[in-house]
Amino acid sequence: MAFLELTNVRKSFGQVNAVESFDLKVERGELVSFLGPSGCGKTTTLRMIAGFEMPTDGSITINGADITYVPPNKRNVGMVFQSYALFPNMTVADNIGFGLKIAKKPSSEIKKRAEEMLALIHMPGLGNRYPYQLSGGQQQRVALARALAFSPQVLLLDEPLSALDAKIRVSLRGEIHSIQQKLGITTIYVTHDQEEALSMSDRVVVMNNGHIEQIGTPFEIYNFPKTEFVAQFVGTLNTLTAEVRDAADKRLVVDGQEIKSAHALDGAQVGEKVTVSIRPERISFYGEIQKVNTMNCTVENISFLGSIVRIQVRTGANVFYMDTFNNPFLELPKIGDKIQITFSAEAVLVLRQSA
Repeated sequence: MAFLELTNVRKSFGQVNAVESFDLKVERGELVSFLGPSGCGKTTTLRMIAGFEMPTDGSITINGADITYVPPNKRNVGMVFQSYALFPNMTVADNIGFGLKIAKKPSSEIKKRAEEMLALIHMPGLGNRYPYQLSGGQQQRVALARALAFSPQVLLLDEPLSALDAKIRVSLRGEIHSIQQKLGITTIYVTHDQEEALSMSDRVVVMNNGHIEQIGTPFEIYNFPKTEFVAQFVGTLNTLTAEVRDAADKRLVVDGQEIKSAHALDGAQVGEKVTVSIRPERISFYGEIQKVNTMNCTVENISFLGSIVRIQVRTGANVFYMDTFNNPFLELPKIGDKIQITFSAEAVLVLRQSA
């Protein structure tokens, strides 16, 4: 049995279905991210796990116990909010120990636990400060320590890094992941940032319009998206309009040029229009390497992106990108040049429409 399980969970607000048919099993100690655009239902789902929202239908269990309609303060679930939600009139130590104080734990135990949490978040000796005396990153560390202080069964994080600048986000997400791994705590992490989800998670739940598009490891989500939405939302992706030439042999035609996919074209008919996707990094110059697919195209733009050079090319009606590592000794084509590109059959994914 999974440690945290959501079964056919649905949440409606009046006539609007915010979450539909949500099924998920999370193992003990696993970190699972809910990834999706604003309004897709990820925070609503998190709030149902926390007990701040009650499901319209379905059930939620933790360690075999049904908590679907249990009040938030009875769930043994810790939550970290985007806005920190620290008490401004309390010291850092008092903020960390607040949950234990409400639980009427002895003051000596509260003090000891606060010191342990301060050491865990690398802020020893700062227990007497107030939130206004801390940076944003430090405040979020305190919010995390407060959520962990009472040893919750499940840790919930609702876009905890979105209010911080880019460098602090990268640093703090590494710390959060390290702490989660050290404690072995089952964690649900809500984010709209694909880099956060891919770098931190054991599995990612991609959500759209209140339902799950795909669940998988970061590797699976990025390399083998199952729907057009997932492919477009996670990473940079080329989508091309193709025509099926031979479904059994997995042959397609793009702007009069034949390419081959290694993936099955289930149910496709000859002449049918389909959407195929290719990641920019899977495309190479023909002269450097030769793979099963070769296409003639015209260079339309070249963008220098630091370690990556992104080249925009056109073939007929389709415009797409190829990425190559920046090499100061590499002679790049010029805008307007006719070039050949090559890519493997495995790089060509045929996408189904999102539900």
